[in-house]
Amino acid sequence: MAIESTGVVDAPVHADERAQVTLLLARYPDLSERELDAVNNWFKRTAGPLDVGLLASDTTIAEQYRAYRKDHYDRFSAKDIGIAALFLAITACIVGIIAMISS
Repeated sequence: MAIESTGVVDAPVHADERAQVTLLLARYPDLSERELDAVNNWFKRTAGPLDVGLLASDTTIAEQYRAYRKDHYDRFSAKDIGIAALFLAITACIVGIIAMISS
């Protein structure tokens, strides 16, 4: 009989990582490049919705968290803009083809 993992075993690890990120964000923007990379990596690769929600609701780092989000997380990247432009171009081509066919 196989036992399926629910992730509960990993909860202390997540809590430790979240605590470390909380300590780093408390010092934001006064972080070294390495520390900032660690925070960015945590948000991109490790943090789940619960982790983000717990950080967002932590009143002790609210100001620094909002500043971090504004500076690093809530911005559109060049990749995001490129994907949007490609989507719009494809959509315009499809609309043009449909217009030509229906004429």
